Amino acid sequence: MVDTRSTLRDGIAVGLIGYAAVAIFYSAFDLFAARGTFYTVDILGKAVFRGLRDPGVLLFPLQLDAQAIFWYNALHLVTSVAIGVIVTTLVSVAERQPSLRLAAFGAIAAGFVITIVVVGTLTEPLRPLLPWWSIVIANAVATLVAGSYLIKRRPGLSRSLGLVAG
Repeated sequence: MVDTRSTLRDGIAVGLIGYAAVAIFYSAFDLFAARGTFYTVDILGKAVFRGLRDPGVLLFPLQLDAQAIFWYNALHLVTSVAIGVIVTTLVSVAERQPSLRLAAFGAIAAGFVITIVVVGTLTEPLRPLLPWWSIVIANAVATLVAGSYLIKRRPGLSRSLGLVAG
């Protein structure tokens, strides 16, 4: 049985891991595209906090905006931690009440899809910078890494998910 404090602690950790996985993915994505490691987060920060909407501006070199990068990272961090807490709470519900397991994991899967659709829709003007495949892969990597952490923290979860015989 997992207590509320443990669920909150695990949720924060899951959110931090998911945040880091996405940040590292996009840093590598930008590095391999020869744009500099903060390019994507800079553009997203400018879009969210400075109103950048014209994709034509992406054709020109842009100065990094440290304030936009900071605020976008803060937004991403808070959102990731909130998602981590929600997911971990749903996992806890599934562990405590097996009859709700399918509904809890269905909600987690739906949340994954909804996150991708929302991010993709909101970043539509920036599609040359942020292709759909990158949004899907970044979220899948975050889910796999954070999910691995959660499975290690909660040994009974592997059995609940049918990942090990038991």
